[in-house]
Amino acid sequence: MTTIVAFHAHADDPVLLSGGTLARAAADGHRVVVVVATDGMVAEHPTPRWAELEAAAAILGVRRVVHLGYADSGHGPVLYADPPGRQRFARADTEEAAHRLAALLHEERADLLLGYDSNGGYGHRDHVKVHEVARRAARLTGTRLLEATLPRDFALRFARVVRALRIPFDYDVDALEHAYSPASAVTHRFDVRRFAARKQAALAAHVSDVRGGGRLSAVLRVLVWLPAPVFGLVAGREWYAEVTPAGSPRPGLPVSARSSRRRR
Repeated sequence: MTTIVAFHAHADDPVLLSGGTLARAAADGHRVVVVVATDGMVAEHPTPRWAELEAAAAILGVRRVVHLGYADSGHGPVLYADPPGRQRFARADTEEAAHRLAALLHEERADLLLGYDSNGGYGHRDHVKVHEVARRAARLTGTRLLEATLPRDFALRFARVVRALRIPFDYDVDALEHAYSPASAVTHRFDVRRFAARKQAALAAHVSDVRGGGRLSAVLRVLVWLPAPVFGLVAGREWYAEVTPAGSPRPGLPVSARSSRRRR
């Protein structure tokens, strides 16, 4: 049995970027742990996002959910002041954060760590920090690292389809030319259509995001309302780039299992 630790920035990210992979791994009998860097609170207003994350994780078969201890940095020109007792993740010292993650990897005797590509996907400051922290933690522990991403051409096609359907989506499509990863960098493509219904149900568990008023919420609502077979076509593949301990991409290899640690 392999232990997989998926490191994400925010509560809704595990489903969006790797929900099918996590569900597939859990169904195959592996131990799956989700670590989120932030608590989903940009301002000092309580939200139900942690409870929603736990509900979504349970649907996917995740065995443990951990908060690394940082505050959400928000996305936009303003980086808010740190809230009492916590630091915005974007301001975190990368070495300190990496040691926090490394301690958890040691505790879990993790075989595989999931992080983000060098662009942090679409460039969110917390996603970029996840990339930096995951790479450093992987080097500290020698843990195998796969970075969740999208092939850039797929992201562009998806954005254009969303706009053609007149779904509110104010990302600069041209900016996607420099987001995510070129197809040549992708080393793993997982077919998770068998787990699409579970991924869609986990996405629906993030009620505050689905019912929100932002640009992402509009897209999430469409994804949640899609007929299950259509959702499987749209979100039934997930992509990763494997990196060496030195931090450079390497050819894809099958995910292996080699852990013998006692499981909780």
